[in-house]
Amino acid sequence: MPSEFELIARYFTRATSHTLLGVGDDGALIAPTPGHELVISSDMLVEGTHFLADTDPADLGWKTLAVNLSDIAAMGARPRWATLAVALPAVDEAWLACFARGFFACASEFGIDLIGGDTTRGPRNFCVTIFGEVASGCALRRSGAKAGDDIWVSGRPGRAALGLAHLQGRFRLDEPELADCIAALQRPQPRVALGLALQGLATAAIDVSDGLLADLGHILEASGVAAQLKVAVAPASTFARDAWLAGGDDYELVFTLPTAKHADIAALSQTLGLALTCIGRIEEGPAGRFDITDADGTRIEAPRRGYDHFMSLPEAGTVSPDA
Repeated sequence: MPSEFELIARYFTRATSHTLLGVGDDGALIAPTPGHELVISSDMLVEGTHFLADTDPADLGWKTLAVNLSDIAAMGARPRWATLAVALPAVDEAWLACFARGFFACASEFGIDLIGGDTTRGPRNFCVTIFGEVASGCALRRSGAKAGDDIWVSGRPGRAALGLAHLQGRFRLDEPELADCIAALQRPQPRVALGLALQGLATAAIDVSDGLLADLGHILEASGVAAQLKVAVAPASTFARDAWLAGGDDYELVFTLPTAKHADIAALSQTLGLALTCIGRIEEGPAGRFDITDADGTRIEAPRRGYDHFMSLPEAGTVSPDA
């Protein structure tokens, strides 16, 4: 059986492109670009909480890095470096090779150097710390939304939650929607290009990990404002509406900007080939308050906002969104 260090050398050591010293020493050496600030974030994925035990390891490798990239995207930063800590109940080299393939496919697509980490025996979980760069003073934050700003979201929230519900037998999807929702769940696409393009346009931004309402709520609370939302899902589809509002695991970006910037966002949507949808408006009011209506203007009382690891009590066997 290979040792811990042989596993690291075999599966998690790759040539780096913008790192002075990476995997293999007591620490990494990196040199941030002059005139830039570092953005640092960390997320953990735990089996049974964030992913199912039978998840394809290559998909899991991709997602392990992608969910962290989404945090960098939400800050309007360019991803650069990552560390990876891995706990495994036993060594399965075939499984690990697939996981590494998915992880490094994501790293290659977004220009990430893996610069260190750790391995240990234990319940299967993965923890990434990711580093990005943003020009000094240009990072997107949660605290800049102002009354009168419009609220936008990228992509189509709710797809990952619907895909998970199908896998768990709580909801039925048919093709081609099934493949689309499973792909959204297993291979999320971090909106790095969008985040970079929103510098100087967006007044606030966040990624959707725990649910649209939950994460938008963080913007409202940090900015001291309220919101009026319009649900873009047919009222007859209660399950789909709940997934849109609170499903989570989407890793889309929610952002705010002045109404006068609509033309800029329309052009950006076309340039990126990415749907960008206006879903509401920021208002004066108690920090964090939502008024929600459906497409016909009927008021909606959302039963929940999203997932909280310590407050939510999911059904046995369910998997939560990432935090």
